[in-house]
Amino acid sequence: MKKYVVGGVVRDELLGLPVADRDWVVVGATPEDMVHQGFRPVGKDFPVFLHPETHEEYALARTERKSGRGYKGFTVYAAPDVTLEADLARRDLTINAMARDESGRLIDPYGGEKDLREGVLRHVSEAFEEDPVRILRVARFVARFGFRIAPETRALMRRMVDSGEADHLVAERVWQEFARGLMEPHPARMLEVLAECGLAPRLLPELKNERAALERAVRADAPLPVRFAVLAWGLEEAEVRSLCERLRAPNEDLELALIASRCRPLLSARAPRELLELLKRADAIRRPERFAQLLDAVRLAEPAADLSRVERALAAAAAVDAGAIARESAADIGARVDKAREEAIAKVLAKG
Repeated sequence: MKKYVVGGVVRDELLGLPVADRDWVVVGATPEDMVHQGFRPVGKDFPVFLHPETHEEYALARTERKSGRGYKGFTVYAAPDVTLEADLARRDLTINAMARDESGRLIDPYGGEKDLREGVLRHVSEAFEEDPVRILRVARFVARFGFRIAPETRALMRRMVDSGEADHLVAERVWQEFARGLMEPHPARMLEVLAECGLAPRLLPELKNERAALERAVRADAPLPVRFAVLAWGLEEAEVRSLCERLRAPNEDLELALIASRCRPLLSARAPRELLELLKRADAIRRPERFAQLLDAVRLAEPAADLSRVERALAAAAAVDAGAIARESAADIGARVDKAREEAIAKVLAKG
């Protein structure tokens, strides 16, 4: 039995980047061998075990054979006779197909170290095209490292889209890669890659060019919901819903993008009634943190926007004691609270 640390940890160590968790591959062992040494089995689709002390993941060396469409269409073979080189061959990119043995020796059968030095993303083998999510992974790595894509890999990605293999993407995995890409240093580069290979028109047909806004979001270190709202800026509500459904975007990110589409027409409002309507649409008084994220998205999408009236309106409306109004009478509470808030907004705006 031999153990090797593999994949991203080796890549990041060579780049001088901090490393958190390590993934291991075990060669020459059976599941029974692992359990006998105290490892706890956790894998569902293939043999993966947790170390009894470090809790790091150890997977038995395996190969994969395409047996159907999409992410689930694989037959996995894990046995003591699977070599490290065979296990590394199933990985996506050469920079992710390196390993170190327990003495620290680098094992690099596919030229990953050279590609890392030269800043190239290159697929390990033609098996790359068996998992369409790898297109998104390549785009995300471009957004993270700024590397260039090898011509043959770029051509393969285009072929995967043209053949229809990319139509079988699993939505949950799409969002996982897409969201991580949005949080990388150069998210606009991810979108460029998806457009160049032809995937963007199929996966993200609603999106317009928001490169400059995304770059501002990166400089502002904006959180994911804000970046997604910036990306979807300018879309109508139906378009946002369609995009989020296709990507399986979580509610937190979906909500902010939807609120942006609903509130956008009122952001330049001047009348107290319209400003109150804006606050109500955004549920600003009950959820001020989310409303603050909305205003952050507005500033990033439209840097020239003047939000001072909106912020003053919010402060005035929030200062109204709705509880006291409700205690006065049980009749028409909502209408009376709205009236008081509108009057408070008018009063503060009249001061200039």
